[in-house]
Amino acid sequence: MQPHHSETPTQPSGTLPLGQRVLRRLHRVPPVLWPLGFGGLVLAGATLLHFVDPNEPGHYPTCPWLMMTGTFCPGCGTMRAIALTTNGDILGAASMNPLLLLLGPYLLWGYARWVWTAVRPPATPPRPTPIWFLWALVVTITVYWVARNLPWFSFLAPGTPLFPGW
Repeated sequence: MQPHHSETPTQPSGTLPLGQRVLRRLHRVPPVLWPLGFGGLVLAGATLLHFVDPNEPGHYPTCPWLMMTGTFCPGCGTMRAIALTTNGDILGAASMNPLLLLLGPYLLWGYARWVWTAVRPPATPPRPTPIWFLWALVVTITVYWVARNLPWFSFLAPGTPLFPGW
């Protein structure tokens, strides 16, 4: 009786492809470390923006969309808005990127929910985000993107005061 030969090459026992080894190691990381690590990176970035002013040229790269097209993307002004927020200037931050301040509470809520479910996993899987909410978010960002580049909505451009005279 001859041994069974497989057509696919087998690997020596005990070795796995690199991708599988990486996935196994990632699954060993405690789930709470992912949101805490992400929060630490965000905090480090906000601290950097607090101490290194994005209004001074040469410290940070220019928005690639703005460089290529000359128009503002939905994220233009976000770095300066975060820097102003860390200094307590909420109105100044709103003038840089009003959408960021409108979405800020939802982003914080989503992050808090992520941390909470990592610390105390629910007994049942969380409900997925409704598709209508995701579509509404895409439409809102797209309308904002177009509107902030139109002359009638120039108050949405970065640096334009939302409330002149305040």
